[in-house]
Amino acid sequence: MRCMKLLLLFFAAAVLFAASTDISGKWKGSADTPMGTIERTFVFKVDGNKLTGETTSEMTGKSAIENGSINGDAVAFTITASIQGTEAKISYTGKVKGDTIQLKADVPAYNQSVEYTIHRIQ
Repeated sequence: MRCMKLLLLFFAAAVLFAASTDISGKWKGSADTPMGTIERTFVFKVDGNKLTGETTSEMTGKSAIENGSINGDAVAFTITASIQGTEAKISYTGKVKGDTIQLKADVPAYNQSVEYTIHRIQ
């Protein structure tokens, strides 16, 4: 009986691991901020539950995706960006819905949050 429980637990873990959405590729969207509208491009790379890549905008330049994860349809990562000449950590969390991702970007150094809707670029 114990062996059966362990086997079921293993299969459940395998299903959860396999259930992560593959968002690898190029995505683009925009957010309205106090400094104006920011267009941002994301290039995601997924390896299991690990999310890496980079993101670029005219306002903050190019940044590497750090501490990225994807679990099912939930994504989370951080970047370090230059905002008005000051380096700031931006934490992103979001949900994948097909070829759209709703992202919330928190910028603790400026006590601000913005929301992006990004779409996969074919």
